[in-house]
Amino acid sequence: MLAMDQGVVEEWLSEFKTLPETAISSYASSLREKGSLVPALYKVIRENYSDLLEPVCHQLFEFYRSGEPRLQRFTLQFLPELVWSYLSVSAGRDPHCSGCIEALLLGIYNLEIVDKDGQSRVLSFTVPSLSKPSVYHEPSAIGSMALTEGALANHGLSRVVYSGPHLQRETFTAQNRFEVLTFLLLCYNAALSYVTSSSLQSLCQLSSRVSICGYPRQQVRRYKGINSRMMVTSEFLVQLITGIHFALCNGESELGSKALDDVLYRAQLELYPEALLVGNAIKSSLCGAALKSNKEGTRSIQVEITPTSSRISRNAVTSLSIRGHRWKRHESQENSVDSPDSTPVGPIPSISVTGVSGERVANGEALRSRTEGETLGGTTEVGVDPRGQEVRRQKSVRRHLEDGTPSAGRVQF
Repeated sequence: MLAMDQGVVEEWLSEFKTLPETAISSYASSLREKGSLVPALYKVIRENYSDLLEPVCHQLFEFYRSGEPRLQRFTLQFLPELVWSYLSVSAGRDPHCSGCIEALLLGIYNLEIVDKDGQSRVLSFTVPSLSKPSVYHEPSAIGSMALTEGALANHGLSRVVYSGPHLQRETFTAQNRFEVLTFLLLCYNAALSYVTSSSLQSLCQLSSRVSICGYPRQQVRRYKGINSRMMVTSEFLVQLITGIHFALCNGESELGSKALDDVLYRAQLELYPEALLVGNAIKSSLCGAALKSNKEGTRSIQVEITPTSSRISRNAVTSLSIRGHRWKRHESQENSVDSPDSTPVGPIPSISVTGVSGERVANGEALRSRTEGETLGGTTEVGVDPRGQEVRRQKSVRRHLEDGTPSAGRVQF
């Protein structure tokens, strides 16, 4: 560490100690003007055996405990570097070098899990409901008989808890390590719009190193740090991906893309579905998108803009409308069958009324033979189909019965 950087850090340490409480707000505003302070503090954190590491961690904790939002955000920007320093030392099994960093991380965690009254904080969100107005819709504007105001009122707002309540921790153990670190990353992601570019770069480096250390991909990235594998959890990777997404859209496209690929690589090895789902969704949404290359300007995340036209149909699908649609479909089929222009699919079956056995003849041929017989005055040729002869004989008998004259060759009773 250079003497100039050491002098900047020592001056920063002495300023806050002599600062009265009334001047904290103005002091927090002046920290942005000290451009050389942040790089110097990064150098102190990266040197595990620096003499300034313990007083720096203590002052960062005092910043966070002061309650001033700008001082708290100043401390949070170093969180990715602090987490990596702690994990790397823990992987090297040298816990004595990370005592002050461990105390700082636990102090921030214990301050964040409680509210101002000392009660356990529960982080939750409310699932939107159509029964309540929002910036996107009005319940009265949905003109459907199925979605009346009375029906919508029955659907109450549901509250989903995504973090908390958490237990206070006095020390790190193998069981609670990533529970604490995941919650700290959640707090860090809540302040992403205020962190500097160096903090986003540190987050991307943390994500890559945690994901590839001890795996073959470490040689691909040519990282020569620690070679031991680090245990991670799915929730921890999801929080890393959330920060990487912000970095991708705010000037760190190269580092962010590498970090996202490395986290997805580790999630595939560990078979973590949540991390794979979130990571692949972000990767798909960024395909072909023009990421912002500049690191200045308003912090934001690129999202797809939905059209402004109404996405809610005024003719809502109900059970009644489904039945009506089914009836209309059946009626159209029946009309098509009854129409004179429709042609039969198969031949019309012949129906025997006399019970005479014989070779079946198509109805058209029987009708043609009968018509020809009537045209020739009832004369028939010998050797014609016996069924046609029987039909003509029956007609002759019926004609004689109607005229009242007995037929030849028949006995009249």
